[in-house]
Amino acid sequence: MRPKLNILSSELVEQIIAEAYELLMDPGVRVHNDEALQLLGDAGAPVDLQTKIARIPQQMAQNALETAPSEFHLYDLDGRPVVHYGGDSVQFDPGSAAITILDSDTQQQRVPLTADFVDFVKLVEMLPQIDAQSTAMICGDVPEEVGDLYRLYLALNFMRKPIITGAFRKDTWWVMKDMLVAVAGSADALIQRPIAVFDVCPSPPLLWSDLTCQNMIDCAKNGIPSELVSMPLSGATAPVTLAAAVVQHAAECMSGVTICQLAKRGAPIVWGGSPAAFDMREGTTPMGAVETWMIDCAYAQVGKALGMPTHAYLGMSDAKVVDAQCGLESAGGAFMAALAGVNMVSGAGMMDFESCQSFEKLVIDAEIIGMAKRLLAGVQAREQPIALDLMRKLGHRADYLAQPHTLKWFNKELYIPSAVIDRGSLDGWKKKGSKTATRRAADRVTELLANYHPPEISRELRRELRELTTDAARRFGMDELPPLPEVE
Repeated sequence: MRPKLNILSSELVEQIIAEAYELLMDPGVRVHNDEALQLLGDAGAPVDLQTKIARIPQQMAQNALETAPSEFHLYDLDGRPVVHYGGDSVQFDPGSAAITILDSDTQQQRVPLTADFVDFVKLVEMLPQIDAQSTAMICGDVPEEVGDLYRLYLALNFMRKPIITGAFRKDTWWVMKDMLVAVAGSADALIQRPIAVFDVCPSPPLLWSDLTCQNMIDCAKNGIPSELVSMPLSGATAPVTLAAAVVQHAAECMSGVTICQLAKRGAPIVWGGSPAAFDMREGTTPMGAVETWMIDCAYAQVGKALGMPTHAYLGMSDAKVVDAQCGLESAGGAFMAALAGVNMVSGAGMMDFESCQSFEKLVIDAEIIGMAKRLLAGVQAREQPIALDLMRKLGHRADYLAQPHTLKWFNKELYIPSAVIDRGSLDGWKKKGSKTATRRAADRVTELLANYHPPEISRELRRELRELTTDAARRFGMDELPPLPEVE
């Protein structure tokens, strides 16, 4: 029996969905994208072009939810379906779009550079607990205007796992699409075996910007999965009660699904988000707050009730260094997401209100993820009878270490962590240098990076990816890209 968390009653789920449908009509959704307004108007939604408010009828939204796929796969670059969006499948990827990195030597935040991003991608490749890559940080050594596509360019040179990404502009989305097509081999191959999901973010409350709405439409028309990232802040940009914030989240996601399906019926899209329970004392958005976890798990339950694949930003911390608070918040969010059956959990490595990435936190989070996945496997009756034959054979002898039964099942029953987790005696810990978890994590980072081997990518493909990225960078004043480690 798999352990599972439902945070809402079935009656409350039904009421949240019903109220979300009501919000789609009154006050409606403000949409700053002409193509989306045209799609909605042509489908029969009342649209006010002056205010840009569209009122989406319940039946239209229901039809869209029915045509959106309930599941799909992401493929690695070897063509294997390795991530399943749908049902209660649970996978993890790092958080995205950090603007700083926690420097391993100084333990101070600084602007990430190309070499940092490349090492981060390598590290994710070497951590089996983490299922997908992400465009984890914004590099400060290229123009801001190409920060989105540059991250994808770097990742595609060093990864085999699929990737969660996103565009910051309408024009750069097309360059990113062209890079993915180049890696997949053709546009049809990318549709058949998608290797990436694009995050698309409505703005709270009930608003779509021109940029993110266009990204979602372009994803739909080109058969590339998109992932809704609705971000109500309870008490700030959403009602303060958790259930009301979930209602707003549901309405924003419903509007996104509707626009997506009007752009292309059957286009894959994910019910996701990154909300927070606003801390009115500090004016911050704590991703490590228990109420944030509750909103996320609640909206995932609503999404599942509507037959949608799900996503959440959880497993993050608001701590500024890798300390006890960091571990507490990261573990709590990751375990709740796993128990709620969230299909893709983004956040590993991320801290300081979703703005900073840490290599050391990433490898500690990988151990948290490994434990969470073990929890989901549950308690199983490995043999029949479960214990009678073995215990009658041994009687009152405490000699199970020597039994073949122990050897057979030890590695299947227990999650065996890396040396990041200390389970030695006090004397043993002292003999190994009395290292903290953060120090052990730093050692693990060094070990994994030393053992990374780059994927076999043809010289022609590397050249094509670099030309696409360089052409985009030149439009914003950068003639040459930073060199890639181990490639050039």
